Amino acid sequence: MQPRHAVSVLAAALLACIAAGAHAQEADRFTLRLGAMSAAADTTLSASTTHQGQPYRFSESFDFGGKEWVPRVDGVFRFGDRHRLVFDYFNYDKKRRETLDEDIAYDEVTIPAGSHAQAELDFQLASLMYDYAVVENDGFSLGLQIGAEWAKATASLEAQADGDRWSDSAGEDGVAPVVGVRLTARPGERWLFNLQAQYLDADWGDFGDYDGSISRANALAEYRFTRNFGLFAGYEWYRLDVKRTIAGEDMRDGIVGWDQRFKGPVVGVTFAF
Repeated sequence: MQPRHAVSVLAAALLACIAAGAHAQEADRFTLRLGAMSAAADTTLSASTTHQGQPYRFSESFDFGGKEWVPRVDGVFRFGDRHRLVFDYFNYDKKRRETLDEDIAYDEVTIPAGSHAQAELDFQLASLMYDYAVVENDGFSLGLQIGAEWAKATASLEAQADGDRWSDSAGEDGVAPVVGVRLTARPGERWLFNLQAQYLDADWGDFGDYDGSISRANALAEYRFTRNFGLFAGYEWYRLDVKRTIAGEDMRDGIVGWDQRFKGPVVGVTFAF
């Protein structure tokens, strides 16, 4: 299911709940959701510059080979009728090992074709936000969010053969303000539907020379077996779209871009108090 389809389905469910009238539930003071996401990663690297009056452009997509189950955590602390603190954490860490089809040369080291190379991508995202419910009743809540988000991305590549080894890595991390919106509906005593979207602009924070944005959207349905325990399932989507300006000899400033997307279903357990 594509992200826009999942969001559309949940939005329709929320509207149906409002139209039909929802059942009252006792508000939780603290909610913790521990889960996992079957994440598929799509990576696109791009670059553009002008060298000796000629424009050059490059764009290539990379596949990390199938989906990966990764941890996902979120929590909500409600300290008033309309006031909440919302916490989220996501971590994608995957390695892929391939056989080289051709030689790789770096400085004075050449790794011959047929050797093994390993690539690793580690992406972490955590946010803490204040959520104010502009609409709050027994069956429906609409909240506006503002807070801070921390992001860290690291990519590395290593290859070795016959005693020669070549490796390189790059990474960046930073903190920036984030804004968001939340829709929550409670169509029955045991059911809850939640839709949330967040946006961060790298220019707002301390991400060094990087420009771009981080976007996130998720939708989930939760069923409570007891007042304090339940299960949830849904869909999550992340996008990291950043660019960095570089300069070199005999060329104008160039731009290197990294478009990283994660998407997939999520499942987990809910604890409420």
